[in-house]
Amino acid sequence: MAGNFVTGGAFPASTLPSQKQQALSTNYLNFTDGSGNDFAQQYLPEIYEAEIERYGNRTISGFLRMVGAEMPLQSDQVVWSEQNRLHVSYQGVTSDQATTLTLPSGHVIVPNMTLVVGDNTTVGGSPKTEKVIVGAVTDTTAVVYPYQAADLSGLGTTVNVFVYGSEFAKGTVGSTANITPSFTQFSNSPIIIKDKYSISGSDTAQIGWVEVATEAGTSGFLWYLKAEGETRLRFEDYLEMSVVEGELAAAAGGFATNQALVPGFSATINGKGTEGLFAAIEDRGNVYTNADFAGTGATSGIAEFDVILKQLDTQGAIEENMLFLDRDTNLAFDDMLANISSGSNGGTAYGLFENSEEMALNLGFSGFRRGSYDFYKTDWKYLNDISTRGGMDDIDGVLIPAGTSTVYDQILGSNIRRPFLHVRYRASQADDRRMKSWITGSVGGAATSDLDAMEVHFLSERCLCVQAANNFVLFTSSPVV
Repeated sequence: MAGNFVTGGAFPASTLPSQKQQALSTNYLNFTDGSGNDFAQQYLPEIYEAEIERYGNRTISGFLRMVGAEMPLQSDQVVWSEQNRLHVSYQGVTSDQATTLTLPSGHVIVPNMTLVVGDNTTVGGSPKTEKVIVGAVTDTTAVVYPYQAADLSGLGTTVNVFVYGSEFAKGTVGSTANITPSFTQFSNSPIIIKDKYSISGSDTAQIGWVEVATEAGTSGFLWYLKAEGETRLRFEDYLEMSVVEGELAAAAGGFATNQALVPGFSATINGKGTEGLFAAIEDRGNVYTNADFAGTGATSGIAEFDVILKQLDTQGAIEENMLFLDRDTNLAFDDMLANISSGSNGGTAYGLFENSEEMALNLGFSGFRRGSYDFYKTDWKYLNDISTRGGMDDIDGVLIPAGTSTVYDQILGSNIRRPFLHVRYRASQADDRRMKSWITGSVGGAATSDLDAMEVHFLSERCLCVQAANNFVLFTSSPVV
């Protein structure tokens, strides 16, 4: 029987205590509280000065530093082009089960082409294909004649078609086909991310009784040092979370049509949103739902994983891939790998890390090989933390191809190599908006106004480019809406 945590006490794990914007009286001991926890009592309490770090390292950033890069951007939009497939094929073609195929308007099928016509749900109940040659062609239909059958009655009414060659009679003119290669264009826009921390001049000079130390390295008995440091760390997390979770403003009735109701936006100053990692994979990549990689038998888990491999075969077939998983899925992978031996069924691989097991393990990765692919898996804290995606439990992990892709850059006018996943931030000779921080007010060394406070401002403008998203896989626990 599966175990479970007892209720009450510290379980279920809570996101409380919540963050506060500034130091308040509740951060300090009260001299006249009257509850026995003040300095009016005659007995000196035993005080632990150091704050207990009960949540460990709370930051979740670092994912993009593992898999991508950051490059400057000098416009409101980044545009790139991706190649289309080389071969001519059409999915979901209607067949009259005689000799006529209904093709999409603008197709490039011409007479004398030879086609493979097939369907996985045929009349006989098992996959079957027919090789045909094309006769007469119109804008939306092609009359075809099978080589080994009288007609297409052995196939279903919905078929898939691809061109495998042609056949011409002796002494005839050449093909009438003139297929011009095309590309698919994608774009994304950066968003402006801001945050601020403010503290009055009086509170900066007030010493606390709790010694603080944060992940940023600040320490001491001044509470505002902790608050300012945590604001910075939280903002750095936002820089990553914004481009992972980002969505384009498209839904009628939502932000797209109510921009004037959001402070700072109007009919002329409108926000587009930005396409984040999850949104890009849902739109242009592969989404695998309710995976059970652990399985119930020695081979059932790996059989499910092989479904992923077969899908990768239909795409770019990138040899090295990285798996960022939540705890349950990572353990399921461990169980799956424990059920198979090395050799023909797979084994470990460290090629991405100069074939060094020590380097891979130091970075938190473990590798394995299946078929012609190498995979490197690690936990993604963002999917485990209860205050982020760990509290949603709808995304189990993501598969990201390693290496670079070749794309056509509209600005440079040439082919360039870029990581499949990379951040573009706004920067020029006048201003670098990758990660700006500045102080205003009249406290803490600043002398910009007569405000008796120190305000620490943070700003960034960035977007994520997910190139060749057809090679990415998003693992979800429920259907993506």
